[in-house]
Amino acid sequence: MSIAAAAGLTAAAGLYYWDQSKKEVICESAPTPTPTPAPTPASADTWAEEPAVKNCAFVFVKPHAVTDAAKETVAEGLRAKGIKIVSEGTITAEQIDKGMLIDQHYYAIASKATILKPNQLNVPAEKFQNQFGLGWQEALDKGVVYNAKDACEKLGIEADELNKAWGACKKDKKLVKFGGGFYCGLIDTVPGADPIYVFNGFFMTMRSAFVKPGSSIHYYSVEWDAKKLSWEDFRGKVLGPTDPEEAPKDSLRGLILNDWAKLGLAYKPNVGDNGVHASASPFEGLAERLNWLGASVSSDPFGKALLDAGVPEQTIKNWSVDPQVVYGGASMPIKASLFDSLEDTDADQCLARCLMINHQMQ
Repeated sequence: MSIAAAAGLTAAAGLYYWDQSKKEVICESAPTPTPTPAPTPASADTWAEEPAVKNCAFVFVKPHAVTDAAKETVAEGLRAKGIKIVSEGTITAEQIDKGMLIDQHYYAIASKATILKPNQLNVPAEKFQNQFGLGWQEALDKGVVYNAKDACEKLGIEADELNKAWGACKKDKKLVKFGGGFYCGLIDTVPGADPIYVFNGFFMTMRSAFVKPGSSIHYYSVEWDAKKLSWEDFRGKVLGPTDPEEAPKDSLRGLILNDWAKLGLAYKPNVGDNGVHASASPFEGLAERLNWLGASVSSDPFGKALLDAGVPEQTIKNWSVDPQVVYGGASMPIKASLFDSLEDTDADQCLARCLMINHQMQ
């Protein structure tokens, strides 16, 4: 059974998973799923020969590591592991800044720091009051709350200065966490400036590395056969762990760490500046191609597979910002980040999970 044909299975409440041996989606709480009508003899051969959707990822060299030598090292490292580079190119700081591409990439954090205004955020009023002794609505009415981007303009400071002030408010315990990637701090250490409340003040330094004039990323849109390389091994062995010190020596991050000086990097890679980024799942790869390359859902291999399987285009776009989703059995519902739910899955399993989540959203 082809991956796209998984949409033909009769929907039933329960947990779904992709049975690699049977090549079909299985629903635990239902009897044998009802398949689509058998293909005619004329189409049977075509169906049997239909290739599975390949694993497709988006990889890029981070700004601190963009040198000709590093780019070639990454390309050679990918090819050495049997990974095909479908396309590659450079995206400049100006393009990243104007298109807010890095903001979309880190949407969960950036939405509070640059994209949304404070009155658009779902701030837990009681937590704000308990931390700062000021009502949330009162703070809005007084005009003393800002996202990180507007805070820089209000205070007349650059990203690094805001990050320093953010560190001071954290040290002084003038910071509150509302949720994952959602913080507010009282910035009251900038000389000559009135105290203000700022959301995710740390993000501007992260952002500045990508939008600083002269900076860029170099990307590779890649694909490979999941039968020869699992997504988990792609991330663990080809890319390497987040901390490059723990990465295999022949992984991309390991190669850059080992030869960083010869490759022309200004400093030794670390956990934050670890040389290379790569998608954590086929769906994240799709989301990143939509963002960084301006691809369309229908023209993307994994996007087309989702559409063919019955997942609406608008749902796919909504999912690209990593919302919280609920799925699983009624007695044991699972609420989690969409990206976390799909992490390290190969294309067939990722598609099956997307179908399950989409069905249970309806």
